[in-house]
Order: sequence, then C-alpha cells, then structure tokens
Amino acid sequence: MNGMRILLTGGAGFIGSHLLDTLRDQGVEVTVVDDFNDFYAPKAKRANIEPHMGTPGFDLVEGDIREESTWARLDPSAGWTAVIHIAARAGVRPSLLEPQLYVSTNVDGTAAALQWASSAPEPLPFVLASSSSVYGDANSVPFCEETAVLQPVSPYGASKVAAEELVETWVRAHGMRAAALRFFTVYGPRQRPDLAIHKFARKISRGEPIPVFGDGSSARDYTHVQDVVQGALAALKNLLDGTLNERVYNLGSDRSISLDTMISVVEEAVGRRAVIDRQPNQPGDVRRTWADLGRSQRDLGYAPTVRFEDGVADFVRWLRSQ
Repeated sequence: MNGMRILLTGGAGFIGSHLLDTLRDQGVEVTVVDDFNDFYAPKAKRANIEPHMGTPGFDLVEGDIREESTWARLDPSAGWTAVIHIAARAGVRPSLLEPQLYVSTNVDGTAAALQWASSAPEPLPFVLASSSSVYGDANSVPFCEETAVLQPVSPYGASKVAAEELVETWVRAHGMRAAALRFFTVYGPRQRPDLAIHKFARKISRGEPIPVFGDGSSARDYTHVQDVVQGALAALKNLLDGTLNERVYNLGSDRSISLDTMISVVEEAVGRRAVIDRQPNQPGDVRRTWADLGRSQRDLGYAPTVRFEDGVADFVRWLRSQ
C-alpha cells in the first residue's frame, strides 16, 4: 500500500487509531479527520494518535464531519486514493437518549463525507464502517448479509442502515466504488471505556460490582480489533483493484459468546471474581449476534485469528499498562 494517500475519518478513536497505525506501518500517507468530542475522554483519543503527530505523511484536521468548514479545509483533488469513513456516534443505549445527535452525525456526517469524496476529479473509493446493529433482533443466527432482514431496534442501528443506503445512492448516482463493513462487537486495546469488556475488567480489578443486564444468556460475536483492521484493509485493497464482488460484508469472529461466559473469561484474565449487580434487560439490547463469514471469507480472504480468551488477556495487559 506504499504510495497511497488515505482520508481516515474518526482516526483518533478506538478502531480508527488501530487502522491508522497499520496504514502508517505500511507506508501510507494518512490524513485523519476527528472532532475529539467528549463522548469519552478526548485526551485518550489524542494519546491514540500522539505517536504519529509531526511525522512525515501524517496530517490531522480537527473538525466535525457535519460541518462544511471541516471539508473546506481539504482539497478533494489533492491526489487521494480512498476514504475510510469510521467517524460516528457509537453505542446502542446512548442513542436512545440522544437520537437526533446520532442521526445528525451518522447520517448527515456520512452524506457530507460522500459528497466530498464524489467531488474529486474521479469519485474516490469509499469504505464505510457499519455495524451488526443493523440486523436487530429478528434474524436467526448466524446473520447472513444476503438473507437477513434489517430491523434495527435502536437509533444507532437505524442510523447505520441509513448510512449504508446513502452509500448505495452515491454508487448509483456517481458510479462510486464503495463497501460497507458491518463490525461485530469489536474489542481490544484502546476500547471505549463504556463498553462491557473494558468496564467489567476495570471494575472487577477494583472489586467493584459490575452491572449485568438480564440473566446472562445474551450473546455477542466479539471480534478483536486487529481482525477487523485486517478485514477492512482487505476490503480496501479489493475495492481499489476492482475485484470486490459485493457491497456489504460482515467482519466478526464466527463465534457467539454468552454474557456469562464473557464475564468468566474477564475474571480469568484479571485474576479476580466479579461481584454481580443483576439488572433488568435494557431497551435496545438484542439477544444474540453472530456473523456469517462466508461472503467475507470468499471475497476478502477474511479469517479471524485472535481467540477470544487471548484477546481478552491482551486487553487486560493493555489496561494495566495505562
């Protein structure tokens, strides 16, 4: 990938910063667009990109993707290779409290990014970070891109469905090459502090109770961030080569792990038993997620390699280093 120039929105966040690290390691010039909002500590996001600040081939544009003034600072004809659009308001439960914020950021912001990408001399290839939340709770597992229905149960999930539809619209209207990648519960070093593995590991290590919603049987397809990065870069390569056969791909681990099992694995990694604070199921939560990886394996050569137990241990080592 040496010689490429990528615009990476949300590049200071959890997943975006891991993508940034790998792109830079491969000799790619990267410009990050990020607003460092206060959904969680901005200083943590700044720390994520600090190793790249001031290095040749890296630029930072600090601004909101919804604002025209942000995009006006970027010349779409300046030799870009592609756009990787990670920036979004994330989280199911917070989206129930602030639906308008999620719609404006995830839908209007995506439209602004697409408009900028299509204003280049040739529309720039576009990779969208989508989510397993688009599937909702109405499908049998594993979720297959071709056969599953999209019935999100949160504003966050609905905003990602809308973002995918916008990408399709730009493909039809401008002939843009594009892909939407549906991430399944990504975890690993730098994970947002509001997410379960991060929150549970922190609280268990301190001997504090952890809030457990429901009876512990709900399950998630937990996917290590390095597997997601490899899948995203494979999609980008195939998109640039013109060999991508489909528009939408699942990136998961092909394993669905119950909440109770996840807690046990975190306990083992931390070396301490959890104090459980049992609470009712929450609105917006789904019973189970599980990615069908057939399409991603066939077209991208995607094959997740990080075992959940190893990935959690890796995360706990990182957490302790902080």
